[in-house]
Amino acid sequence: MTGQIHSHIEESQTPPCRLHPAAMQAMQAMRAAAAGAGIDLVPQSSFRSFQQQLAIWNSKFLGQRALLDGSGQPLLAAGMSEAELVDAILLWSALPGASRHHWGSDFDVIDCAALAPGERARLQAGEYAADGIFSRLSAWLAETAADFGFFWPYDRDRGGVQPEPWHLSFAPLAVPALHQLSVEVLARALTGVELQGRATVLARLPELHQRYVLAVAPPPLRALAAAALSRATRPS
Repeated sequence: MTGQIHSHIEESQTPPCRLHPAAMQAMQAMRAAAAGAGIDLVPQSSFRSFQQQLAIWNSKFLGQRALLDGSGQPLLAAGMSEAELVDAILLWSALPGASRHHWGSDFDVIDCAALAPGERARLQAGEYAADGIFSRLSAWLAETAADFGFFWPYDRDRGGVQPEPWHLSFAPLAVPALHQLSVEVLARALTGVELQGRATVLARLPELHQRYVLAVAPPPLRALAAAALSRATRPS
């Protein structure tokens, strides 16, 4: 649930990714269907451990990794209070223990066929817009993703995490996982952890949980019905 173990994860080499077996099965089926439309659907970031998320958090808090505002422009951390830093980080990066990537149900997606040789995806909203390099991927997913159980949890700004048109979530796993990830579970995961801004985070944890964990899009019924594609078990 909080990324501290990975016994619920399996690894694929084609394409390289780590997901819960049920999500892996659904992703591979969706990838095969996309190939028929000339799209090379590839996960860019799948399972992420607690320690990986902790490293991301601490490096952003310490100014060692880029900090971005809601429009994706660089922010200067100098002069920010701890509370302001926490909110700035949470626009784009989850608290360790609270990332949906811990569950093995979520991944970021690109179309490798749309990239020029040597070109790398930046995972920016413009790439997925109507005139972006991944516009065809976006249009295809809008019609098809739910048939394989996937949806966009960060479809629009709900006052917390910014929209992420690259982030897909496997509903049959992600919905029960979200219900289980309570404030108490998250607090236990953060106990004794060397988290930058820890006192501020713990003092605000119920608010942060509501705003940055629970404030996501509900999956369409079509995505929930795709549970039949998997041997739907919940993440450990």
